[in-house]
Amino acid sequence: MRHFPSGVTIVSARSGDTRHGLTVSAFASVSPDPPLVSIIIDHRHRAYQILQEAGASFAVNILAHDQIELANRFAWVKDEDRFAVGDWKTAVTGAPVLSTALAWLDCSIHSRSKAGNHTIYVGEVQASKVERPDEMPLGYWNRGYRKLRETPDIE
Repeated sequence: MRHFPSGVTIVSARSGDTRHGLTVSAFASVSPDPPLVSIIIDHRHRAYQILQEAGASFAVNILAHDQIELANRFAWVKDEDRFAVGDWKTAVTGAPVLSTALAWLDCSIHSRSKAGNHTIYVGEVQASKVERPDEMPLGYWNRGYRKLRETPDIE
């Protein structure tokens, strides 16, 4: 699967006063009406425990090309230190959203579906914003971050 390119996001989960975030590339659009997206979380991860709680919510923060350090922070830094960097706020659900992300989607949990040692969470988008409409996203391919560049149209 490392040869399939994907975008890079920080998924921030919230349940009550508990919040947690992690770098995620397993993110997809599901439906425009109602607006649904999906994330896939390993059962060993702390986010899984939080997202299993009643009333939990999550936000998908789509990273821009210049946010590699933030992606690494949410992949490797200890849990309590992750939100110390970045301009974090909340929208509708209370899940942290990154105001400097390329874009963010604030989601309530629509459904959960176990799939092997992971769970697929479908979120209903309650609020969203494109913070940096003219920027390129951060990509991930073959075990490394990649920056996209525009190419001439191919005919």
